[in-house]
Amino acid sequence: MKIKRSSGMLMHITSLPGKHGIGTLGKEAHEFVDLLREGGQRYWQTLPLSPVSPTFGYSPYSPLSIFAGNYLFINLEMLQKEEWMRNYIMSGLPVNEYNDFVDFDKIVAFKLPLLRKAAENFFKYAEGKAREEFDEFCEFSKYWLEDYALFVPIAEHYNNFNWLTWDEEIRLRKPDAIKKYSQELKPEVDFHKFVQFIFYKQWISLKAYANNKGIQIIGDIPIYVNFDSAEAWANPGIFQLDPQTYMPINVSGVPPDYFSPTGQRWGNPLYIWWEGDRLKQETLDWWVTRFKHVFTFFDITRLDHFRGFESFWAIPASEVTAVNGKWEKGPGIEFFKYMKKKLEKLPIIAEDLGVITPKVEKLRDQLNVPGMKVLQFAFDFNNKNPYLPNNYTTTNCIVYTGTHDNNTTNGWFYEQDIDENTRNYVMKYLRLNHRDAFHWEFISLALSTIAQLSIFPTQDILGYAGKFRMNTPGKIQSNWRWKLTPDRLTPEIMQKLKRLCIMYNRA
Repeated sequence: MKIKRSSGMLMHITSLPGKHGIGTLGKEAHEFVDLLREGGQRYWQTLPLSPVSPTFGYSPYSPLSIFAGNYLFINLEMLQKEEWMRNYIMSGLPVNEYNDFVDFDKIVAFKLPLLRKAAENFFKYAEGKAREEFDEFCEFSKYWLEDYALFVPIAEHYNNFNWLTWDEEIRLRKPDAIKKYSQELKPEVDFHKFVQFIFYKQWISLKAYANNKGIQIIGDIPIYVNFDSAEAWANPGIFQLDPQTYMPINVSGVPPDYFSPTGQRWGNPLYIWWEGDRLKQETLDWWVTRFKHVFTFFDITRLDHFRGFESFWAIPASEVTAVNGKWEKGPGIEFFKYMKKKLEKLPIIAEDLGVITPKVEKLRDQLNVPGMKVLQFAFDFNNKNPYLPNNYTTTNCIVYTGTHDNNTTNGWFYEQDIDENTRNYVMKYLRLNHRDAFHWEFISLALSTIAQLSIFPTQDILGYAGKFRMNTPGKIQSNWRWKLTPDRLTPEIMQKLKRLCIMYNRA
């Protein structure tokens, strides 16, 4: 995939300024697009847009569905302008736009009742074009919407998203049980269809606005689904589950290493990739559907844990650590050939961080997709470190100062992530004789590389400290909460970024 030499910013929807405590798809999102354009940027990278759960710390990488959208991103002001909302005026909305962090529990508590009232109005008053658009959405989305819109009400009925705890007939998706719950829970099913319809309308409108302004949107999809998700419940045949009980047989993770003596046990259900010496058709078809869906929402998609397509660490579900896992063969190049045959093109970025083998690199290069370079990983006193800019061997890569899993650049440099020797090494590499405004020096380094695209977390553009990082891996609580307050990302800051992009031929 060829990307013109350019630059972009990483900013999740959650983190956009929002006067009701969280970023949305409304005015502030459109203004962010305008800032990107004015700042000489061509790409906006976001995290997964899926619905989140308090059980998993509101992580977008542990969603209730990989197809559905997060209703917390729906903009209420845009919703209020719909013709069928004329008989209901939203009032008493909390205003907390100057908070640096999202309080998800409070957002859910005030937003969900308002969306329910909006749905009530829609089904009572909407007619003509509005109802036609809703019906069309339900029809072209039924490949995932029917399952998701039923899954959530059933989970709420049982007060448990772990569908293994449900009664057997619905756990195993017996037709009579599906019919029964669909009828009994119809108001809730319709509500969740409505919410997804509104999310889709607002997202597609925002994407069209961005594209018209010359901004491409880079999305992000995790390779695995959450077990407590609509997809695992609806598609047990593609996962390594016991065929009788649907209990997981093996789960995902990564093996032990220097930093983690017991490895990491993620716990996602693993795919059944193979039937004998052939790729499993049901799994292939599901992935074709998934990619088609994703490419509707994004111009380019970062494929998380790309190495899992070459081989993956399979941990017996009964194990509490990753120590006793083993490597299993991934679907490899044949999988991607099939995807290209069905989809014509695969606009993806390979998340190839961590311990990457020559076989993984070969798969990435066979596909001619860009990998990732993270500058914070470059300075370990190894002059052959592949993340050091002087060691880049191809322009077909994307350079980041850091990702959502890293500390902010200033947090990394000024705080406790690196010791004084490493700090001095970084300064020597950058030929610095001062430590002021380090974030701009690091941004300039990324812009100067041969990588075809450079991406910066918004916190790095602003020079924010470590407390504003998006995620700390291994920590469940207090992640994914950072939110930009109004007027911090100023036109002056964006003009400074633009001047640097012009200097390094990226604008």
